[in-house]
This record gives sequence, C-alpha cells and structure tokens, in this order.
Amino acid sequence: MAQTLQRTPLHDLHVALGARMVPFAGWEMPVQYAGVIPEVKAVRTDAGVFDVSHMGEFEVEGPRATELLQATLSNDLARIDPGQAQYTLLTNERGGIIDDLIAYELDGFRYLLIVNAANRNADFEWLKEREIPGSDVRDVSDAYGLLAVQGPRSIERLGLPEAKAFTFAETDIDGIQCMANRTGYTGEEGCELLVMAEDAPALWKRVLERGVVPCGLGARDTLRLEVCFPLHGQDITPDTDAISAGLGWCCDLDKEFSGAQELREVKARGPERKLVPFVMDEKAVPRTGMPIEGGGEVTSGTHSPMLGRGIGLGYVPAATAGVDSELTIDVRGRPRRAHVVKRPIYKREENS
Repeated sequence: MAQTLQRTPLHDLHVALGARMVPFAGWEMPVQYAGVIPEVKAVRTDAGVFDVSHMGEFEVEGPRATELLQATLSNDLARIDPGQAQYTLLTNERGGIIDDLIAYELDGFRYLLIVNAANRNADFEWLKEREIPGSDVRDVSDAYGLLAVQGPRSIERLGLPEAKAFTFAETDIDGIQCMANRTGYTGEEGCELLVMAEDAPALWKRVLERGVVPCGLGARDTLRLEVCFPLHGQDITPDTDAISAGLGWCCDLDKEFSGAQELREVKARGPERKLVPFVMDEKAVPRTGMPIEGGGEVTSGTHSPMLGRGIGLGYVPAATAGVDSELTIDVRGRPRRAHVVKRPIYKREENS
C-alpha cells in the first residue's frame, strides 16, 4: 500500500499557482512553477520564495539544554549568544553525519533546531535517547510553516532592516508575526520566515504581493549546488565524515561530542578521499552516482543556468582533489572531461 504523502500548509496555494508537485522526503512538494531556469535567475538577480515547511523544528529546553547539545552537535554553541544561529552537524559514534542543521539560541536555556525533512524522525530519536535530566527535546514541526525568501533584493522587498547573517529576530510582515532568520540555502542574501502554520498561507500571499517570485525544489537544488552547499543523503550521509566532506570548519575538535575522536584521527592522518566541486569542460550534465575515473563518484550534478555548463560535487581520492585537477566522468557510458574548482562554483562578482 502506497504511503500517503504529507502536505505543507501551503499545498493548495501551490496547486492553484500551477506548480508541478512531486514526492520529496515523504511530502508532496512543488518542484517548479515557471521553470527551474527562470526561478534560479529570479533568486540570483532579485528575490524568490520557497516553501520549506517540510523541514523539521525541535525545541530543546532546560538548564542543561546547552550541555546536551554540546555533547551531540559538532560546533561550539559557546560561540553564539541569544539571537544568533549556527550551522552544525549531528554526528554518530563513527563521526558520520546523521544530519546537518542550524541551531538557534532563543535564550540561555532554550534552543530551536531546524533539521532536514527526511531526517526529522531519526534526529529526534537520536537526541531523545541522549536526553539528560534538566533537558527536554520536543518535536514542534507541525506547529510551524517556513518560507525561505532569497535573493539580492529579498530583504528590501520584505521591508526588513539590515542584519547580519546567522542572526534572527521577531518581526511582522504586513501584520503577520514571524521569526526572520537570516539564513538560507542559496548563497544569496535573504531570510527564512518561521511562522505559525495557520498564518503561513496569508504570509505566502503577502510575500508574493511584494513582487517575490515563487520557486520550487528544482531551483533550490541548483542554487545550493552552484554555491557548494551539501545535500544530506547525497553529498553527506551517516557513512561520510565531516573532514572528508570539507566540513571540518564546523567541528570543534577541542570539545567532546559523538565521533569527535574518530574525526580527530581522520584529520591527523588526512582523509583518503575528499568531496570536491567541479565544472564540466565538455558538454555534459553530471548526475548522482556517475563514476569518476580513479575510484571517485558524483554525489550531486546539474546544469548551471548561471554558468551555462554542467557542474557538480563528488568524492575523489585525496591525491586528485586539488584545485584544477583534471577529472574524467562516465556520463552514460561516455568519458567526459571536467576539472576541480574552488568553492563556491558560482561567484556573483565574476559572473555578474
């Protein structure tokens, strides 16, 4: 019997706008409206909005909430204060990545975690099993909607004040109360608006009335790949470690957390393989799972509308991971040349 797909509070509005709906992580989600290319360009040049209400939200509260999270998350929460957020990893005993997420410090005893939709249940169980007296983990996902408004004119169109990345504040947009989180998954300026589920449809309508373009998951995936943000389940998994994935920067190896010792050992000896960004030198679109000559594999690939060529991420032996290293990718049985580039693949100043 087929599993019934969950729907976000904005489902009917997507259908009314003519979005093409597809299954994603157990949800029925819009993959595109006008098309991936115009939606990518809207975000890169002006502003676009994504329904990301399928993401999970946990509240972690109590006098020992910080202690629990410091023992389970890779980054150091001591580096942030209330009103600030931090990108971090939930790691297993092997140093593998259970999920990548953002932690928001609401106050000294309360945090909000926004996690990937596909990992919501696994993340919650992992944290719940490790609760300590004085800490409480609650899944509050169903209470909220989440709208990601991204692009160089996003803040202007929303009428919000300037603020630093990875900060957040309570605000209202046209009378609708929400939390404006200065975070996102596109490499552009913008924010993610956390709103009560019942207010999400009204907020979506107000955002569109302000001239923001509705965008689907197809554009979101292309945008994040252009700036080398990893996708959990493809580029990073419970079987890949943060050092090999180039995420050592968000692991404080001076503190103890799940898998910290294993990550120290990987860092000390050097990873055997590394996740690298690449650009195709021949006309071809790389896709997940395609072999890279020498024992590598593509984990994410697409056509970049901004660069007009194929781009991707993939694991390759450390010896061939340097910038400008030549790669040969098996694209449906045909060898196609590519080369390793610096992160991010797309840079506004060079491509504007």
